[in-house]
Amino acid sequence: MLVRISNSVRSVAAAAALLVALTAAAGTPQQNDEIAVAKAAVERAEQAGAPEFAPVELAAAREKLVRADKALRERHASVATQLADQANADAQLAEARAIQEKSHKAALEFDASMVTLRQESSRPTQLTQ
Repeated sequence: MLVRISNSVRSVAAAAALLVALTAAAGTPQQNDEIAVAKAAVERAEQAGAPEFAPVELAAAREKLVRADKALRERHASVATQLADQANADAQLAEARAIQEKSHKAALEFDASMVTLRQESSRPTQLTQ
């Protein structure tokens, strides 16, 4: 009877260990995916000009991404997920602000060139004889 109980305990312990391993393995890819999405969003923001036009938002995204990586390494999956989501949102905001600022700057430059063109076109021309 002791052998049966011992085998049962081993089976339960093995099943529990397997369950823990599967749970840990199942959680990691999701957090890795969310961190990858946030990293891609930061890269898009950088390419859109966020370092120049939205440095505060970009810095917040980078900082939260670093914290998400750290939380994932320390096996704090829910914290890692939350920080990755926040980093993604901050990066998207940085990208949008950068695009908006670049568009605004281009519009101002266009307006200035139109003023110059109008001034040039309204200037009387001198004909040389």
